[in-house]
Amino acid sequence: MSNNVLVIGYGNDLRCDDAIGQRVAEKIATQDLANVKSIAVHQLTPELAANLANVDLAIFVDACFNCENSKVQVKSLLPATNSYIAGHLSNPQTLLALTQTLYSYYPQTWWVIVPGENFELGDRLSPVAQRGVAIALEKITSLINQAKTNSSKPMRRR
Repeated sequence: MSNNVLVIGYGNDLRCDDAIGQRVAEKIATQDLANVKSIAVHQLTPELAANLANVDLAIFVDACFNCENSKVQVKSLLPATNSYIAGHLSNPQTLLALTQTLYSYYPQTWWVIVPGENFELGDRLSPVAQRGVAIALEKITSLINQAKTNSSKPMRRR
């Protein structure tokens, strides 16, 4: 696969289930997948735009409190159209908009949203979050494999 993939898991690892994104990113990093880089961060920051400008596929992973439903969701993302860029970014769409503004490019992007139930101070995932992490890993692996299958087509977006 010549296409590069970036997985960004984000959330607060000191607030139980809010660490879901970071936990998923850490597990992806241990899988030693070809052309896949996985990073765990506390929050999305403008500096991540440089990373996004150099990949063909980006996958964001985050926890969800009070989700619309109790299942792991996978959503295709586009850059936000009206974004205010501050020191940290509230969502992946804003980061994609910044990437597009700075580099005239953004990668194909997916957002994996994992339900959680305990966002109190602590470092343990709830059983709901643990199940969600396992499902998210399967879905991310599927997205990466799909990208491998489609690797003959460039995924550049301008």
